[in-house]
Amino acid sequence: MSVTSYVDQYGYIVLLLALLLEMIAIPVPGEVLMSYAGYMVHMHQLNWILSIFIADIGTSVGMTTAYFIGQRLGGPFLQKYGYFIHLGPDQLEKTSRWFNKYGNKLLVVAYFIPGVRHITGYFSGITKLPFRSFAIFAYSGAFIWTTTFISLGKLLGPQWEQFHEAVKKYLFIGGIATACVIAAYYLFRYYRKQIFWTAMAVLRRMLLIFRSRVRAEFVIFGTALATLLLTVLMITMIQNLFSEDFSDFNDVISLIVSLLFKNHWTGVMKGLLVLSSRKALILVMVMTVLWIIWKGKDRTHEFLILLIATIGGEMYQNVLHEVFHRMSATEVPTFSHFVFSFPSDQAIMILIIYGYFTYLVVRHAEVFWIHTFMDVLLLAVLLFAAVSHIFFGLEVPSNIAGGYVFGGVWLGLNILLLEIFRII
Repeated sequence: MSVTSYVDQYGYIVLLLALLLEMIAIPVPGEVLMSYAGYMVHMHQLNWILSIFIADIGTSVGMTTAYFIGQRLGGPFLQKYGYFIHLGPDQLEKTSRWFNKYGNKLLVVAYFIPGVRHITGYFSGITKLPFRSFAIFAYSGAFIWTTTFISLGKLLGPQWEQFHEAVKKYLFIGGIATACVIAAYYLFRYYRKQIFWTAMAVLRRMLLIFRSRVRAEFVIFGTALATLLLTVLMITMIQNLFSEDFSDFNDVISLIVSLLFKNHWTGVMKGLLVLSSRKALILVMVMTVLWIIWKGKDRTHEFLILLIATIGGEMYQNVLHEVFHRMSATEVPTFSHFVFSFPSDQAIMILIIYGYFTYLVVRHAEVFWIHTFMDVLLLAVLLFAAVSHIFFGLEVPSNIAGGYVFGGVWLGLNILLLEIFRII
């Protein structure tokens, strides 16, 4: 009998007990059961709200049980044997202090990382994390985790099994990335003095070399770092492209868009397509020119980079397509049918033109809220443009994502060139 058949027979009881057991590290496929429960919600055999509530209760009870086991038994055990795994009394005390101060936020993300979620309850108890703090983050994470998988099963319906593993993979990657960002943030807070003085030493050195303002140095450093990360991502995408690893990604994203946006969204999507039209891109370029005239502090170089970024961007995408075409013809005879349009020309130009305008506004605006507003607006434009193209089947998701990444690299290089022009 398959594990999902127990949900067919016993429904909420199985969901409750299975998630409780999983949280105390007994191997139970909780995510599969939640996705299947979501499918049963889709088939009107279970109630959506009640399923989430039951799953949340089971997860929270299991996590709380693990917490108290770790609190009562784990501490003495590690005090005696922890030095074998480099967790002796001193290390355990330091780890406890750090986890009490910063690590509790990771409880929310840990649910999406297999293996990690099974030990966070025990570790929270072992490190004597205050129960109130544990409860706030552990129970919040339980609600987010259970709601996500049950809702995905409800959304995917009969296709839940086909796409469950792919969705799970991307959620896992997202969980890892989020955990790394959170950990980096709290490490920065913990070691901020050391980082600050190191950064200041580097900036002073750069100041002596380039004789420029500190703000410009921060812009150069931040842009160089972002461009480097995008370049790494670009190389990874090229490898995935030639190994044809984008199929699941394209299928999952296209399916989710089709399920979220039905036919009555057609009018809205036609409106969103305007964001990526040639008229809209020309309008943004005109706005960029007007902004340079009004606020520009180095107009000649800003106009020059606008021309290089846009005209060079057209040449850049032609070179990319020629390279991929030659590589597909000589090295990979079974290349996927969509590879010849990778990366998306339109996505590249959207990122370059909207991105450069956003950069100049943020660079010269003195009011902080404008920075945040423009960044959020740029992300919204990129998202809406992508969704509208996927909705009408004009582009596959991987080509759009590739266009944004490749466009980001080109834009980053041009911004670096502009900032270097400013300080020479």
